[in-house]
Formats: sequence, structure tokens, C-alpha cells
Amino acid sequence: MFSLQTIFGKGDKFYGLLESSANAARRSASALTEFLTQGGGAAKSLDEFRLARQREKKLAAEISEALVNTFVTALEREDIEALSGALYKIPKVIEKFAERYSLIGDRLGDVDFVSRARMLEKACEVLEQMVGQLRSMKLDSMKALNDQLQALENEADRLILELFRDMYRNENDPVRFLLRKDLFEILEKAIDRCRDAGNVVYAIVLKNS
Repeated sequence: MFSLQTIFGKGDKFYGLLESSANAARRSASALTEFLTQGGGAAKSLDEFRLARQREKKLAAEISEALVNTFVTALEREDIEALSGALYKIPKVIEKFAERYSLIGDRLGDVDFVSRARMLEKACEVLEQMVGQLRSMKLDSMKALNDQLQALENEADRLILELFRDMYRNENDPVRFLLRKDLFEILEKAIDRCRDAGNVVYAIVLKNS
């Protein structure tokens, strides 16, 4: 017979898988900052984004398989699936941005994407902390991190809005206008994905506190 400790120990592995997933998202955001700082453009520089997404995809598959094979889970199955799905979307969107930028970056003119990418990286760092604190289920500390994440998203939205405002006022080249707009929207979506994942984490803690 298996003891309850053994059964719950198996369920507890989901914390580790979700923490690894959050780490993959953060590494993808860090790679984006470095990519933009170096100017992008090199095909080999996209490898880190592909690897991050592949790691995230593999972890999502491990989580799905473990949900099928595990009788008792540390968190509700629906919450594990929701958080895994939300985390998986972050490297996917970041890779999409990097791929587009590598193709058209030299046609964008003077646009400061680096400061916006750093905001995304910081948001992923906070999200990684939130996922790491799921084990303790401490509402106060999780609320503080969630508030920090929301503040970062608001600031990132403000910075991206500045990019849009400048583009609408000063961009006269219709092709470059569309290229810039496409990248602005992808970057905004990446930050929104961090917020979505953070909301899932916070909802889990509210439910279990």
C-alpha cells in the first residue's frame, strides 16, 4: 500500500514542472533583451527562442501526461492546465516577435524596443517568483507580487502607447508604419500573456488560502 505522503509527493511534482515552465518563459524574455541590444538579424541568434519554446512545449506535454497518470495532484487539475497553458504562450509570442524583427529590423528606423523588452523581462521575473511561491500559498506575499506585475504591465502599456503615438504622428512611410504596428502589437501581446499567467497564479492562491 502507498502512504498518503507518497501519493501527495507524486502530486507535488507539478510545482517543479510549473516552476521550470516559468523559468523557460523568463529565459526567453532575457534572450529577447539581449537579441535587441545586439541588433538582431542573425539567424543563429534565434536559436535561443526556439529552444525556449521547445522546452516550454516539452514541459507542457510532461504536465499533461502527469495529469493523466497521477491520482492525487497538489493543485486542482484545471488550475494546473490553465497555468501550464498560460506559461506556454509566453515564449511562443516572444519567438514570433524575434522572428519578425530579424526579418524587418533594418527597415524600422529608430525605434526603442529595448526598454520595452526589459519591461517584459522584469514581468517574467516577477511571474517566475509568483510560480515559485505557489508551494507556500501565502496570500499577502502573492498579492504584493501580483500588484507588482500589474504595475509593470501598466507601465509597459504606457511605453508601447508612446510608440504608437509617435508612429501615428510622425511615420509617413505606409510600409514601415505597418511593420512597426505589427511588432508593437506582438510585444504588447507578450506582456499581456505575463499578466494572464499572473492572474491564474493569484486566482489559485485565493482559492486555496
